[in-house]
Amino acid sequence: MKQSILHIALVVRDYDEAIEFYTKKLLFTLVEDTYQPEQDKRWVVVSPPNSTGTTILLARASKPEQESFIGNQTGGRVFLFLSTDDFWRDYNDMISKGINFVRAPQNFSFGTVAVFEDLYGNLWDLVQPNKIE
Repeated sequence: MKQSILHIALVVRDYDEAIEFYTKKLLFTLVEDTYQPEQDKRWVVVSPPNSTGTTILLARASKPEQESFIGNQTGGRVFLFLSTDDFWRDYNDMISKGINFVRAPQNFSFGTVAVFEDLYGNLWDLVQPNKIE
């Protein structure tokens, strides 16, 4: 058996502001943005640059009870882990674009990591794993 996680749903306030953040500040690729008239919502998928793995489904909160989870999908824990092949390139680029890092870069046995917030306050790790030789 072979399985994989295809999408992770991220609850957002507004499709367009989320697309703007992920494509302009994090340089993600907009994979799909399709209106679904039967549900009156959009199917919006983004992906890190040159990624072939799991994608993020930007899911606009459609009920009042969903709105309270915008920016707090994991109760304040780091939610997503963005792996990079060049930590300092991406860290400096993100800083220049106004991304807020809530934990400064640190080196660990597994690699270099810093924690940043997305536009809603969800926490992400930016991580460059050490190369295994």
